[in-house]
Amino acid sequence: MTTPSTDVDVVLPCLDEAEALPWVLARIPAGWRALVVDNGSTDGSPEIARALGATVVREPRRGFGAACHAGLTAATADVVCFCDCDASLDPALLVPFVDEVRAGEADLVLGRRRPSTRGAWPAHARAGNLALARLLRRRTGLRLRDLGPLRAARREPLLSLGLSDRRSGYPLQMVVRAADAGWRVTEHDVPYLPRAGASKVTGTWRGTWQAVRDMRRVLAEPGVASGADGRPVR
Repeated sequence: MTTPSTDVDVVLPCLDEAEALPWVLARIPAGWRALVVDNGSTDGSPEIARALGATVVREPRRGFGAACHAGLTAATADVVCFCDCDASLDPALLVPFVDEVRAGEADLVLGRRRPSTRGAWPAHARAGNLALARLLRRRTGLRLRDLGPLRAARREPLLSLGLSDRRSGYPLQMVVRAADAGWRVTEHDVPYLPRAGASKVTGTWRGTWQAVRDMRRVLAEPGVASGADGRPVR
């Protein structure tokens, strides 16, 4: 495995993840910076993260996209990664993602979630994700099988995409606009573990439906013209 570079920030959107934080932060590759974006936790998550050496960013506006984008704008590293903060995904798996971006082999690398146990990924959430992947293929031509949150790309090109969704559609909007800008998007299998604590989105039919609705809205957006500023840095 390649030795991790120090010029990597990992954005970790966080809402009441006190139980998961110690495991997640212990798995951040050495030399990388963890940016825990607190989205209104009431369980002491910011204090735990800070005590464990993470940089804490506060984002009072609720929403997964709001937390992710606050982390992206706070990042200073050349390469920025994203990972859920609920212990369902191992941030150590991002090392080859970063290597691929740095080698110029891809502009955006995504993790395709592969459930490690039967209950790790509820059936309704998998079905919604599959439907969205098919819609994404029609919209962009990308043959992805997942729209998971584990991902890596260069910071400046990400900012130039002008991402505007601040809810559950943020990860999808990133992929759609990257495709519109001609980015090379790759996907690799990663184990998906049972999350720690209660799910805020995919653990319920209502949460999943709201996420799907947000993402369908993103897919309905007109294509964004890609100028020089929107092109990935090679």
